[in-house]
Amino acid sequence: MDVKNSFADGAILTEAAATRVGRLILNRPEKRNALNDLMWRALPAAINWLVQDGQARAIVIEGAGGCDFSAGADIGEFEILRRDAETARAYEAGNSAAFAAIRTCPVPVIAAIRGICFGGGFGIAAAADLRLADDTARFAIPAARLGLAYPLDAVPDLVRALGDQQARLALYSTREISAAEALACHCLLSLVHPDQLETEVLRLAADIAAAAPLSVRASKAAVSAQSSRSHLELAESMAALTFDSLDYAEGRRAFREKRPPSFSGK
Repeated sequence: MDVKNSFADGAILTEAAATRVGRLILNRPEKRNALNDLMWRALPAAINWLVQDGQARAIVIEGAGGCDFSAGADIGEFEILRRDAETARAYEAGNSAAFAAIRTCPVPVIAAIRGICFGGGFGIAAAADLRLADDTARFAIPAARLGLAYPLDAVPDLVRALGDQQARLALYSTREISAAEALACHCLLSLVHPDQLETEVLRLAADIAAAAPLSVRASKAAVSAQSSRSHLELAESMAALTFDSLDYAEGRRAFREKRPPSFSGK
């Protein structure tokens, strides 16, 4: 049975399916799903709700309306909320918490990208584990066009997603990157026809959700550990837990019995 919730006065919608696939929808299609300050600050709670209450084993982030992923931060708020260094620091604390919630989410996060994926929207996609797009997708980091700096802790996500040279080009030039160019630099896992994106994303999410949850979480921690000693210690402890888990016993038993395993996450 599906369960639903909403955050930021309905600007973020969440849904957790019986398949253990969670969906997080940026719901401001009239603004090309640009995130206002309320949305940035609500995003960690939305992620947490999907994992804890929705018991999601994989999460898909997408934009409402079927046209755009996200135009990034709502520039209309900048005159008040991001007008100088002091207010920018307070505003960007919300950005950082949102990016971190995606980056450190214990379950894999998939970005399903259509149309515009600019600025902070690109930051959200870059913080995700996997990115799939249709051929309408367009990427850009327009910070230098506005005369501001991109959030410091989001830049490593861009470098991981785009590679060093393409990330530098995107940050320095503000030049748009096409879906084909994003695929060529391995920013995208795959590029599909617009009619196929939802099917492909949900199929991938279902495959992940059907795998042994402790194993998947340990694998995500191991990938994250490449950049941090503390992450490495966490990954080692999570990997050790899998060998004493009921799921490991079930996986061995299912293999012997030549049937699909039924994982409990324990």
